[in-house]
Amino acid sequence: MKIRFTKMQGAGNDFVVLDETRGRLGLTPAHYRWLADRHFGVGADQILTVRPSPGEGIDFEYVIHNADGGEVEQCGNGARCFARYVRDKGLTTQDTIRVQTLAGVIAPRLTPDGRVTVDMGRPVFEVARVPFDATGLTPVMQGMGKKWPLALSGSAQDAPVMVAVVSMGNPHAVQLVEDADAAPVAETGPLIESHPRFPRRVNAGYLQIVDRSHVRLRVFERGAGETLACGTGACAAVAAGIRLGLLDAQVDVQTRGGLLTIAWSGQETDSVFMTGPATSVFEGQIELPDMP
Repeated sequence: MKIRFTKMQGAGNDFVVLDETRGRLGLTPAHYRWLADRHFGVGADQILTVRPSPGEGIDFEYVIHNADGGEVEQCGNGARCFARYVRDKGLTTQDTIRVQTLAGVIAPRLTPDGRVTVDMGRPVFEVARVPFDATGLTPVMQGMGKKWPLALSGSAQDAPVMVAVVSMGNPHAVQLVEDADAAPVAETGPLIESHPRFPRRVNAGYLQIVDRSHVRLRVFERGAGETLACGTGACAAVAAGIRLGLLDAQVDVQTRGGLLTIAWSGQETDSVFMTGPATSVFEGQIELPDMP
C-alpha cells in the first residue's frame, strides 16, 4: 500500500503526519514503528494522524503514535505541527481550532508571527491521577510543590533522584539539574521511563534553571528516547518549577532543538499555554510493507 505523508518538526521534535480525514489507512503498530524508523522508514519521534471531527464543537481528532508503535495521550510540539498542517492543507481556515486528543480537547491557535500557541490544559499534581504510586514514600515539600524520592535500580547513583511528578495529559517526572548538558539522560532516562512506580511509564525531564524566566531542558520521552524537544515536557517542567517557587509565570525554555515559551498562572484551575514553531520539512509517498 502506498501512502502520502508530510514530514514536520517543532523545535526539532520531528513527526510524520498522515491525513485520514477521507478514510482510515488501517495501519498497525508495526507500520507506525516502520514509518518512524530512521533507517528503513521516513524517520520521526512520533506519527501524527489527522482525523475528521468526532462530534459537535470539535474540528478534528488528533491521534499520536510513538516511535515504538504505541498510542499516547498528548504531544505538545505535535499539536503545533497538527495546527500548521490542517491550515496549510486547506482543511480549515480558522486561526483557532478545537482538537480531540486521547487526553481531552486542546485548542491550538496560529499567531501572526508564524508560531502556534496551544492551550495545553491544566497540570495535574495528584499522584494517583498522573499516575504515580507513592506508597511508602515521603515527599520533600518546597513552595507549593513536592519532590518525591525515586530509587533507580541498576543506576550508579547511590541516592534516589528527587522528582516532581505532574501530568500534562501524559505523565512526567521532572528533576532539577545543575547543568542540562551534563545530566545523565542516557543512563537514568530509561530507568525512570520504565520505573515500576509509573504504571503507564513516564517522560523523564532534566531541568536546569538559568533564572526565574529562563530554563534549559532535556527530556527522555516515553517510547521515543531523548528528543530534541518535548512540548508537554516543557509545560510539565515549568509548571513544576512554578509550584516549587523557582520560576515566574512566563518562562522561555531552551531545548536542544529550539525555544519554547510556556505561560502558567500557577493556579491549578488555569491552563498552561505553550508557544513555539511548527515547520513543514518535506512531503512524499512511501510504499508500506505488508505487516501484521
